[in-house]
Amino acid sequence: MREGVQNGVDVLIEAGCRSLLGLRVGVITNHTGLTRDGKPTWRALLDAGVKLVALFSPEHGFAGIVDEPVADAKHPETGLPIYSLYGEHKAPTADMLKGVDALVFDIQDIGCRFYTYISTMGLAMEAAGQHGVRMVVLDRVNPINGVAVEGSVTDADRRSFVAYHSVPLRHGMTAGELAKLFQSERAPKCDLQVVPCTGWKREMWYDVTGLRWVNPSPNMRSLTAATLYPGVGLLEFTNVSVGRGTDAPFELFGAPWLNSEALASTLLRRNLPGFACMPVQFTPNASKFAGEACQGLRLSVVDRRRFQPVRLGVEMACALRRLHPRDWEHNRLMTLLTDTKAFQMIDRNADADDVWAHMQAQATAFRRPRTRYLLYA
Repeated sequence: MREGVQNGVDVLIEAGCRSLLGLRVGVITNHTGLTRDGKPTWRALLDAGVKLVALFSPEHGFAGIVDEPVADAKHPETGLPIYSLYGEHKAPTADMLKGVDALVFDIQDIGCRFYTYISTMGLAMEAAGQHGVRMVVLDRVNPINGVAVEGSVTDADRRSFVAYHSVPLRHGMTAGELAKLFQSERAPKCDLQVVPCTGWKREMWYDVTGLRWVNPSPNMRSLTAATLYPGVGLLEFTNVSVGRGTDAPFELFGAPWLNSEALASTLLRRNLPGFACMPVQFTPNASKFAGEACQGLRLSVVDRRRFQPVRLGVEMACALRRLHPRDWEHNRLMTLLTDTKAFQMIDRNADADDVWAHMQAQATAFRRPRTRYLLYA
């Protein structure tokens, strides 16, 4: 275990928050915005003499417990407004930014394109640039490492709140690195400062950093779930359960109509590196298929260094298209896939190897421009 890893907030506090002193500051954060010793970022900034004038919350709210649109609120301890960026507005408005000199972003991402915290960051950067507000991103480590890059990039005309920019599904970048990329390609007017982590190396997974795990969202309850998420989560807008409403979100996958034995047999025959599964039955108590018995799979990562979650998602999609051409409502796969060619290939029953090769060619091409924004070796 590495004891020396520090996230950006700790680096900023150690430096005395000098870049923020004398400014009126708004903080975009949630329950994951913590110093290494567990103090909330907003509290650490106040204690360091920073003048806070507003707080902003992303999807799941300021406390990270809501699974629906979030309303504005008042912070119970400071009386500051908490403006929701996952409700009526997805980006800070001119009224929200009135009297704000700098926005500080401190939220733990998990390394997957459709996890919306990075979309909130990008939209805030655009708003900051439009309104002459400085943007300070306190970087945090990528929990599933910063080396692996998987999956195709979003088609330019398919960008959305779950696909803010054209990056691969598993981008292998930190929030701070993505902020530099977004500034270059989406928010050139943004006055951006990134406070990097210290002690983190790209090959490091979260559980070797010495940092305490905090569930980034209600259903992201372990590093294993985060590792599976870029592939399993890819399918969740279709008519399947990804384990929400169970004790193992993203480690369970199924549906009442699924032939779990056939799907397990198909996936195991593919000999996917670092992956295993077994048929199970489960009944979600909430979310999709609540109260209904689902036939499905328990998914296991047996060697995370070799495991490719996005490839698993592709293999599952191709298998479902063949095994359940009428039961599986695959059209909504595009919501998170956002690659028209890959979708068309899956729709036409292309071999999973061919779909994967197409997607990985884009990931490989992305690696070259990506190097301009990397902050860590």
